[in-house]
Amino acid sequence: MPIVITDEDAIRLLSIDEAIEAMRVAFRDLAVGDAANPPRLRYSLMSPDPQRRYFANIHAGAVLSYGTACVRAGSHFTLVAQEAERKVFDNPEPVNWSVIILYDLKTGEPLAFMHETYLSGFRVGATTGLAVAQCAREDAEVLGLFGTGNQALPNCRAICAVRPIRRVKVFSPSALHRAAFLARMANEKVEVLAVDDPREVVRGSDIVCCATNSKVPVLRGEWLEPGQMVISIANSDVLSVCHEVDADTFVRSNDIIVTDWEAVVANRQVELLDHIERGTVPRERVHELGDIVSGRAAVRQERDGILYYKNNTGLAIQFAACGAILHRKLAAEGTSRTIPREWFASQKYGIG
Repeated sequence: MPIVITDEDAIRLLSIDEAIEAMRVAFRDLAVGDAANPPRLRYSLMSPDPQRRYFANIHAGAVLSYGTACVRAGSHFTLVAQEAERKVFDNPEPVNWSVIILYDLKTGEPLAFMHETYLSGFRVGATTGLAVAQCAREDAEVLGLFGTGNQALPNCRAICAVRPIRRVKVFSPSALHRAAFLARMANEKVEVLAVDDPREVVRGSDIVCCATNSKVPVLRGEWLEPGQMVISIANSDVLSVCHEVDADTFVRSNDIIVTDWEAVVANRQVELLDHIERGTVPRERVHELGDIVSGRAAVRQERDGILYYKNNTGLAIQFAACGAILHRKLAAEGTSRTIPREWFASQKYGIG
């Protein structure tokens, strides 16, 4: 019978190391043709409430190594009069109605219905951890972090899990948010410093990570120093244009890594496409993470250059891989949160 996997289950049962390994398997499968992942679909429409627009975020994909497929159906609202420089969700109730459906590749039946809130940021962080594990210098010790929200924490923890980070410098425009982030990181085995100048995030850092909801640059390429690895999370799509880093960051980067090139084109991610069309970023300098994991491409952070990992899109394979691990563990515990399978078994093909 299908089971229900909650945010609390994901927090309790899925470690960052397990999630990073799950991403390694999923992106390797994608590179060699053992995974399927069409570009995400997003659309927006005015709701009956004139102050809110409905926003849908849909992912679908499958990972053969885990024997699972999934559909993530994101259901949100944005304020019509929201701050122009940031994307802010504002649902009528303070809950997230998005759901992830996990399917069995052997039978086609649903295995689980999963909460999305925790996994959404966690799988992004785990993928960042994978990119850092594959490409960053082994001796990277200082992390500069832009952002203090839902993406910042898992990305920070994942980077610290794969490199010997001893100091994290964090900036947010809000001093209250910086203080709250320090409190959340109080028990981590790393020194965390709040800075009130964004340039201090970059100065002397080995890795610089932008994990914000900003639509305008928080990082300027002129601040970058040779030998740094840059990471960004916010991206353009068919509904909005985001520039979390500026043009100089793209131009100064010796190599750029993306999670999925097809999504760059399908989602009209102009912040990268415009550079390629103008010739300021050669297409051959852009690599897919799966090709690096599978050994088809070799990209490393060098002391005399800039390496840029652009986490350009979310992929359903991330949820399918993490979901498979959670389903196995929770089923082994004998969870009572089950749903009768016959509720989802409609008429056979060809009848009616």
